[in-house]
Amino acid sequence: MDKRAGKIDFAVGGQALMEGVLMRSPHFNIISVRDPLGKIVEKSECYTNLTARHRMLNIPVLRGVINMFEMLVIGTKALNFSSLISLGEQVPSQAEGKGTNRWAGLTVGLSIVFGLTLAIFLFKFLPLWLTGWLGTIFPAVEDNYLLFNLVDAVTKTLIFIAYLYLMNLSADLRRVFMYHGAEHKSIMAYERGLPLTVENARAQTRFHPRCGTSFILLVFLVSIVVFTLLPKNPDFLANFLQRLLALPLVAGFSYEVLKASARRSESLFFRALAAPGLLMQRLTTREPDDQILEVGLNSLKLALQAEEQLTAEKNVP
Repeated sequence: MDKRAGKIDFAVGGQALMEGVLMRSPHFNIISVRDPLGKIVEKSECYTNLTARHRMLNIPVLRGVINMFEMLVIGTKALNFSSLISLGEQVPSQAEGKGTNRWAGLTVGLSIVFGLTLAIFLFKFLPLWLTGWLGTIFPAVEDNYLLFNLVDAVTKTLIFIAYLYLMNLSADLRRVFMYHGAEHKSIMAYERGLPLTVENARAQTRFHPRCGTSFILLVFLVSIVVFTLLPKNPDFLANFLQRLLALPLVAGFSYEVLKASARRSESLFFRALAAPGLLMQRLTTREPDDQILEVGLNSLKLALQAEEQLTAEKNVP
């Protein structure tokens, strides 16, 4: 599996975990986590995206919304798994009863609700409130709706930068960012058709145009256009709820822009569009050491092996 044919067969995505990496291929989610004893613990799940299973869902904008929620659920489950392994705790098995599985499901649900609530407060409610407050000081912000939404987007971005900076103060989260770098480097080696070795992955850039960091910044950018097209509501709460309801539309458009920028990476326009996200990845990724790279590569290799085996089984008469 270390020899590549010089071109990629399909897109692979991933996510950094606690002492581990999640890799997503078209039909599998693969998790690799290093436990306190130094052993790499693996978990493989056969999974096909809803948009791949149901063609009626695979339409522009809608597929981006579906993908966002799928990744939220899958990513939260993977984070919970990696947290247990990295702390040396036992992962409950399927045989341990439905009660344990219900508790695990409740934990995932609560984690998602908490994460969404925090994100909505930090990146929707707070920026809108601050922009409205600035509008009382600078009438031009209140009178010009395009300027209002531009200030709102800039405020979101500044809060996001501050949030990432504070995260980098934590030693544990800095290690997660190293695993984020390992995920990117592993995928870059694969996409360039290189043998999947630590040496080849080490030489790659830790910045990737399809990263979630780039997606978040695109959401901020696209929101300027979408929110300007919506009628302005003078009531703060009504304006906030209107923007909250429009968020799936913003996320869907942003997903399409991100996909287009990845396909047309040589285009000057899309390179300029991707530049802020790549720059922001300086805060969300760090250079990994070889042991961390080994974990990222392990997940990727297992995903590719699983896909090859599935293809071989399908071709057996």
